[in-house]
Amino acid sequence: MSQPAAPAIGAHVDQTDPIAEARARQAPLVQFFLGDPQGYRGPEIAYAGGSDALRDDAAAAGVDLYVHAPYIVNVATTNNRIRIPSRKLLQKHVDAAAAIGAKGLIVHGGHVNKDDDPAVGFDNWRKAIEATDLKLPLLIENTAGGDNAMTRYLERIDRVWDAISSAEGADLVGFCLDTCHAHAGGNALETVVADVLAITGRIDLVHCNDSRDTFDSGADRHANFGAGTIDADLLAAVVRDAAAPVVCETPGGAEEHAADFAWLRERL
Repeated sequence: MSQPAAPAIGAHVDQTDPIAEARARQAPLVQFFLGDPQGYRGPEIAYAGGSDALRDDAAAAGVDLYVHAPYIVNVATTNNRIRIPSRKLLQKHVDAAAAIGAKGLIVHGGHVNKDDDPAVGFDNWRKAIEATDLKLPLLIENTAGGDNAMTRYLERIDRVWDAISSAEGADLVGFCLDTCHAHAGGNALETVVADVLAITGRIDLVHCNDSRDTFDSGADRHANFGAGTIDADLLAAVVRDAAAPVVCETPGGAEEHAADFAWLRERL
């Protein structure tokens, strides 16, 4: 029986010249922010020549691009002063990511307030998908902390998926599985791939990260491979089983990332 092909492995990098960052790591894919991850100002293309040049140069170099939406996007919240700007910001990032030919836009699941009924948050996700003109895959990512998070616990992910399944554009919604977030969020890595696939039917991207914190800690602090609390074989098994492209969001620059890639490949 032939061995499954090893997944493509890349890293989260600075957006000024993602193609140079990919070359420095000998990586076939990179992920980056377009602008301030903590601000509402909207996407900014830092690449010389703008969106068209980045799209064409990445295609010519054979580098796949992924964009991470700002952390502040929270389309689930009941607070209209956050939810409505979040939806607008999400649309702007969909448009900008599509313009550079990105393979996907990653967005966190968001949360509702302490006293809110989570069902409102799930329905707000449905409304957000229906209100957004999706031009590329939108990859919802599991998160590490918060009792009222939409995508920390499997049961909540299930309810998000159930809510959005009836929305127009649902076929363009995929899933990004973060290993640090799953571990810190209290989801067993031994079964998380099968569990997520049973809910979503797909894993489009893996954020492969070790965790500085213990299982179910709720803390989102990434570590380089072998420097955290996740068992090495488990980390590799998740990547193997998910059979999706991998982005390492581990600390450091090209040198540290290259070491992480080698560590992971050795175990795959």
